[in-house]
Amino acid sequence: MKDESILRKEILERVKEVYNLRKEKEEFIPGKTRIHYSGRVFDEKEMMAVVDSVLDFWLTLGPKGKEFCDKLKEYLGIKNCLVVNSGSSANLVSIGALCSPNIDNPIKKGEEVITTAMAFPTTVAPIIQNSLIPVFVDIEEDTYNIDASKIENAISKKTRAIVLTHMLGNPAEMDKIMAIAKKYNLYVVEDTCDALDSKYDGKHCGTFGDISTFSFYPAHHITMGEGGAVCTNSTELYRNAVSLRDWGRACFCQTGEANPNGACGHRFDFKFEGFPEGYDHKYVHSNIGYNLKPLDIQCSMGIEQLEKLTEFTKRRRYNFKILYDCLKKYEDRLILPKSLPKSDPAWFAFPLTVRENAKFTKRDFVIYLENKLIETRSLFAGNILKHPGYKNIECKISGEMKYSDQVLHNTFFIGVYPGIDNEKLDYMVKCLKDFLSQY
Repeated sequence: MKDESILRKEILERVKEVYNLRKEKEEFIPGKTRIHYSGRVFDEKEMMAVVDSVLDFWLTLGPKGKEFCDKLKEYLGIKNCLVVNSGSSANLVSIGALCSPNIDNPIKKGEEVITTAMAFPTTVAPIIQNSLIPVFVDIEEDTYNIDASKIENAISKKTRAIVLTHMLGNPAEMDKIMAIAKKYNLYVVEDTCDALDSKYDGKHCGTFGDISTFSFYPAHHITMGEGGAVCTNSTELYRNAVSLRDWGRACFCQTGEANPNGACGHRFDFKFEGFPEGYDHKYVHSNIGYNLKPLDIQCSMGIEQLEKLTEFTKRRRYNFKILYDCLKKYEDRLILPKSLPKSDPAWFAFPLTVRENAKFTKRDFVIYLENKLIETRSLFAGNILKHPGYKNIECKISGEMKYSDQVLHNTFFIGVYPGIDNEKLDYMVKCLKDFLSQY
């Protein structure tokens, strides 16, 4: 009978063969093969890691989750990280942690949070879901980020936090935003779902504010299939984020904690009013929580993806530059994306806004590119207040939403992800030039 380790090795070698067979069949035919706006980029290592994890048969979150968090913390230079099942869940957990009655200065029902109307829906949704009042300010026209110069005008006695997005991997003006937050004693939440590996003033996005979020959906910078993370330097916020992710329990032990007396060593030593003495701390609930854990199988994939992140980022920046250089001469018709002097974006995508005076519309451009099998996407919600689910929410609007509305009507994006190689990039450049030369 074969030893298990030999069988496992044989299985993993077969997985590698499957990957290589599939890779050999890949072919790009201009005008026949779709160029996705983003997507998973992987090799045999991710497939082998996932199968290896399946063979371990750890069915929920476990040691691979811890390993991934340790590696991500080290990469970002931040103290605490927990994985969740999506970037959207990460946003929900981060706002929930700031509202937890177990932290020293929680945000309370009816208090205000400054954010932008030009956002992905689940950046805004947790504010509403936690009974807080979103206060919307406009974005900058060409960075697509919150206009930091307009934040102070939106602050009232009820303001408690700023929730911002590094839009499409383009860092927001973090020095100015953090100075405002310090001046008014406001929490800062960084939605970094599109901006893993982006930097501002040499520092990773997601490490400036009180708490930050990441997404590992297949479209993002690395993938677990589904998955996300919450990061913070605050032990207090971290423990409450873990609690909210894990059913709201008071205990912050990780799933599968090896010590039978808990990570704290006092699992059966706590006293709670109305409880029997020594009641199991694992089954005391201090928050109204959820179950938002990913699987260890997903984290095994994330570990391999994280090893590739630096190379992924290089390719994103290269693809972005090629497209920017191609489109630079058409600025009379298009508003091209801008990054701030201190920013070093790991671009998620390439946004384009069609100018009002152009002789074509966003729809004309998008239909042309889609017909050429170059995928496009609208820039998330545009002005989210125009969407049916958000029309009647309780909120405040500070100033005009001029550029949020402009995005709704005139902005879309195309891909720069690492799966776009030189052959695909050349075809994209040709199609962009062919369309724009008509006008």
